[in-house]
Amino acid sequence: MSGHPHTHGSGPTCCSTPAAPAALPPATGSGCCGGKPPAGTPTVKDLVCGMDVDPASTAHHARHAGSDYHFCSDGCRRRFIADPQRYLDPSSHVAAPVPAGTLYTCPMDPEIVQEGPGTCPVCGMALEPMMPSLDEGENPELTDFRRRFWWSLPLSVATMALAMLAMTPLLHGLSPDLRVWIELALATPVVLWAGWPFLQRWAQSIGNRSPNMWTLIGTGVLAAYGYSVVATLAPDLFPPSFRQHGHVGVYFEAAAVIISLTLLGQLMELRARAKTSAAIKALLGLAPKTARVLRQDGREEDVDIGQLQPGDRLRVRPGEKVPVDGTVLEGRSSIDESMLTGEPVPVGKTVGDTVIGATL
Repeated sequence: MSGHPHTHGSGPTCCSTPAAPAALPPATGSGCCGGKPPAGTPTVKDLVCGMDVDPASTAHHARHAGSDYHFCSDGCRRRFIADPQRYLDPSSHVAAPVPAGTLYTCPMDPEIVQEGPGTCPVCGMALEPMMPSLDEGENPELTDFRRRFWWSLPLSVATMALAMLAMTPLLHGLSPDLRVWIELALATPVVLWAGWPFLQRWAQSIGNRSPNMWTLIGTGVLAAYGYSVVATLAPDLFPPSFRQHGHVGVYFEAAAVIISLTLLGQLMELRARAKTSAAIKALLGLAPKTARVLRQDGREEDVDIGQLQPGDRLRVRPGEKVPVDGTVLEGRSSIDESMLTGEPVPVGKTVGDTVIGATL
């Protein structure tokens, strides 16, 4: 929230929630991710929200293990201090189990909605939660693909080098048959281990009769690898016209390089999507985590904001943030909406007026 002054009425305000909370626009000023340094200013990354921060102008710093870290807001600083390792090594953070009933959707085909994680039956992309959680760690698919890429990259490079250098005098002393067997040994873990998620998506696209990118990639890899395996194990099955320099040509390097390049492309895409999710999580972080619900018998109960249902009656006391969008049912007050409008003067609210989540 920005630091503009605000006033309140004499009593608490009661409002009704029309729908579940939605992502809110970023605050200006001192809030999280509130301002971007001028162009040309030396910046560092805020490890919590990923924003660029000017170390000289920000007032939020922390020291850990002899190193200084800089943040865009006190909220990011406090989250870092509470669990530094989570942000210094995101891959080591174990995400909390997904709550039962969490709905997932496809970024490319939003009509696909299912309970729990999986892959899209139309395009093959990994499904994402419809409502991101602030407690989520690094995308498990990003962690998995990164590991597969770095383990398989040396094998792909070695396979490519053997295939290319075979056409130069450098490898004339190496038997062609031995070279082919070495290529088979190098390419097999790349195709069958590193490329296994892609082959699963290829099979899914065939089974669902929905050709997509994975149909093309899987078919190309399996054709190159399968042909090369047969040519290595049973070269006599091929007619003489298939032989070059006394042996049947193989394409292990093509299969391995396709897998490595596809993994690289997926890493770039997943990182871009992770940055988008980080921005959404930063916006969600502006909203309160709990809301005070008025029950039918008059009791007040604090519940997690994710448990709110349309039509719930909430009590908002002076000085508290509005938990979610809603309509005022009782009371009156003034609300600071500068995070949305930039207007420093508080807005008066009374019965029938609408209020916006995360405003103060």
